[in-house]
Amino acid sequence: MAPTPSAAPVAEQRFLLAAANWSIYGRLLDALDDRHVFVTYDRGRLELMSPSPEHETHKSLLRRLIETLVLELDIDIRSGGSMTFRREDIDRGLEPDECYWILNEPRVCDHMDVDLTRDPPPDLAVEIDVTSSSIDRQPIYAALGVPEVWRYDGTRLQVLLLQPDGHYRDSQRSSSFPFLPLPEFEQFLTVAIPLKENERVRRFRDWVRSLPRTR
Repeated sequence: MAPTPSAAPVAEQRFLLAAANWSIYGRLLDALDDRHVFVTYDRGRLELMSPSPEHETHKSLLRRLIETLVLELDIDIRSGGSMTFRREDIDRGLEPDECYWILNEPRVCDHMDVDLTRDPPPDLAVEIDVTSSSIDRQPIYAALGVPEVWRYDGTRLQVLLLQPDGHYRDSQRSSSFPFLPLPEFEQFLTVAIPLKENERVRRFRDWVRSLPRTR
């Protein structure tokens, strides 16, 4: 009897609507409510994405490492998770995989309802890009004024810093955590290395404790 083929990995599911106005975008967000679907809107183009297990694995690990880093180094942050950021005046909106206020934490720490028409954007947004998006999200982050974006594709961590010309540029250093040696940090994200998650985080914690305490 022929062997049964193994199941293929579950891929991210994406749907693109090329002609959607702001009202449709808002109604769709309301209808989806807390469902696990990311919605990206850029001046009439709308994409829905249902993340894959691989996407969620990388996202969860990176979140745990960032949380361990700031806890060990006593850095105050405000975590925003995947909250929706939208501004009708620029006709754009999205949900990051994770986001954090670090430098601007004092300005939003007591705001349960962050409003980008009033409050600063997050200092750092995290994007897990294990598949390609139909909509380029970098111009949306730039229009929202997010100063730093981390992109992780399952192999490489790319740090992007917003420039005065409104575009992002690769950087070898994070502006949110300028003391962080990025090549060493990236090694802890490699899930191909066979480590249980808690053991990986414990090793990362020990490494963080060995870092120079100057920031």
